[in-house]
Amino acid sequence: MPLTTSRISTDWPCQVKTPGTYDWERSAAKWLRELVPARYASYPALIRHPVLLARHAHLQVQQEIRVARTALQTARADLPRLGMPESVIEHTIKLYAAEVMQLQHIARSVRAVSEALVERGPTR
Repeated sequence: MPLTTSRISTDWPCQVKTPGTYDWERSAAKWLRELVPARYASYPALIRHPVLLARHAHLQVQQEIRVARTALQTARADLPRLGMPESVIEHTIKLYAAEVMQLQHIARSVRAVSEALVERGPTR
């Protein structure tokens, strides 16, 4: 059943087919499975109900954002005590900042996919 939305969000992941097209839910589930630890991706409830998988992916990404933010916020204080040179510390700070931004984009993409899955209605 096609969605009533005429256009998808700019946050829509390129790995997921457009909502309402053939097999888009399968492509959404495949993409979401890549965001969660492998052991979760094999749980029957998450396989049968992509909305549950989307919920778990959302929680997973939110936790990863918290971890990356903590790493970013504590790098300047913690890394010198570990013997890291200033150049490594600066590189690491840039790495964490980029990771936070990437994870925020992924979180918006998960939200867009989740909303589309909810809009299409329950299955099974």
